[in-house]
Amino acid sequence: MKAGNKQKRVLLVMSSVDEMGISGKQTGTWFTELAAPYYILTEAGFEVVFATPAGGAAPIDLLSMKAPFTTEHTQRFFNDPVAMFAATHTRKLREIDHSTFDAVFFPGGYGLLWDLASDSHVVKLIREFYESDRPVAMVCHAPAILRDVKLTDGRYLVDGLRLTGFKNDEDTEIELLHHLLFSLEDELKRRGAVYVGNTNWEANVVVDGALMTGQSPASAPPLADALRDVLASAA
Repeated sequence: MKAGNKQKRVLLVMSSVDEMGISGKQTGTWFTELAAPYYILTEAGFEVVFATPAGGAAPIDLLSMKAPFTTEHTQRFFNDPVAMFAATHTRKLREIDHSTFDAVFFPGGYGLLWDLASDSHVVKLIREFYESDRPVAMVCHAPAILRDVKLTDGRYLVDGLRLTGFKNDEDTEIELLHHLLFSLEDELKRRGAVYVGNTNWEANVVVDGALMTGQSPASAPPLADALRDVLASAA
């Protein structure tokens, strides 16, 4: 890890998209996947900076703001004026010098399939974090962003790596698979990833070197815990 900060810094990158293509279905970042890492990492003494491609307000999936999907972290975040201000005033990703960060965290949600997954700047950012051995943590649908990431030698980053992410079965269960641009599970397997799935909706975290992935919303807290521990041990 080469950022060399006294206080570890984590760049938390969210989607700027609030609609699933032409379906008319509202989307955005899944709330607990933003809130859990924010508190787990800041309470460990790390600086967390929110960024989106467009800057400004990060769209939050409305469903994730309602029971039964709310959590202790989302309730706390919603009532925290500092956290809410940060989420509605995110930095523009391209204006940030990501070389000054020790790790990057990507929450899930469907919006990112329409912007982050095809953003050349994001693809380059992930490669640079990974190749400098700075953790790349991704939960739920966020590992879909790895689809087009290649290493400097031209190989797909995921080729031969163990990882996880939201399962086809989980998308099918909530009747959304047919609305998506592509299947995370299928595309990453196609690029040589060793996909490690667990029971639907259960916490599942897979770490392979600098790549740290979580399967579903329940995986956000343990994934953030794992990232916290890696950063703390590198102090």
